[in-house]
Amino acid sequence: MRVAGQEYLTIRLEGTSVYMIDQNLLPFSFSVKECKTWEDTCLAIRNMTVRGAGAIGAAAGFAMAQALIASDDPDEAKERIRSTRPTARDLFHAVEVVFEAGRVSVQSAVEAAQALARANIEAAKNIGKYGEPLIADGSRILTHCNAGWLGFVDYGSALSPVYFAHRGGKSVFVYADETRPRSQGARLTAWELANEGIEHCIVPDNAGAYLMLKSMVDLVIVGADRIAANGDVANKIGTFEKAIVAKHFGIPFFVAAPLSTFDLSTAHGNDIVIEERSSDEVNYQSGPDQEGRIHTIRVSNPGSDAFNPAFDVTPAEFISGIITEKGIIKPDIGMIASLFR
Repeated sequence: MRVAGQEYLTIRLEGTSVYMIDQNLLPFSFSVKECKTWEDTCLAIRNMTVRGAGAIGAAAGFAMAQALIASDDPDEAKERIRSTRPTARDLFHAVEVVFEAGRVSVQSAVEAAQALARANIEAAKNIGKYGEPLIADGSRILTHCNAGWLGFVDYGSALSPVYFAHRGGKSVFVYADETRPRSQGARLTAWELANEGIEHCIVPDNAGAYLMLKSMVDLVIVGADRIAANGDVANKIGTFEKAIVAKHFGIPFFVAAPLSTFDLSTAHGNDIVIEERSSDEVNYQSGPDQEGRIHTIRVSNPGSDAFNPAFDVTPAEFISGIITEKGIIKPDIGMIASLFR
């Protein structure tokens, strides 16, 4: 990850502390937060200091390792970490792997957590390599939410092919959906693209159909939080709408995700638990004043409630392909099963 020309990882474990880029402060302030205990790391996952499927998975693995280092009850820690976010598959995968390694020794658990983080980087890098040929010189790409560096330990998923294409000399333009209510696209994706020097603009969440109607989009690439055995994909709320419109206009719609995001125990998308978050995320927004001080203000009618599902599910039939670290596959139950043989 490039920040003002310097390389960073989104999250790392050093000693007994987890260090992560504080995504709640971006893009107005760049800060690395230290989580000294597994409870601190759990809170960071829950309040979205760290977010994005891959980064959440790494954080969960590190939290499980921290609990074992501290000699706390591993079963209690496991359940509390699992309860922080219900949708992202990588979280549950990482907790289980590190928990099982902890049955051997604390050192084994730490090594397993670090290995998961390294695997996350390598998977994202390979997603970039396999996805890059999909992007022609001059491509205009629409993405939804943030699936870049910050969503993984490094490289990202949906944006990884974009970064590889750009660094390979291709001209690329990215439309970043603002992604209400947390504004991941406007605050995180746009910040990443600016750091990388990629031409882009922020667009309203509901502008996708207009852009496609006007032939302004060549390709849609999004990330994923959980992929069912039949190829149905859970991703940030609003993804399904983009997929419907892309199919209508014959625009390729790709999902980028590592194997750790696949959940073969979930038969289809209807079985995926959709996280419902606080209505405050819809009713309030935060930003800096002219002096740089952050303020939170209400932007909706006082007294009105809000419904805030964090994800929706895109059925496999709307997806052109899934970009994985093993290559690009059709979202088909047989193809997906073959990845794990």
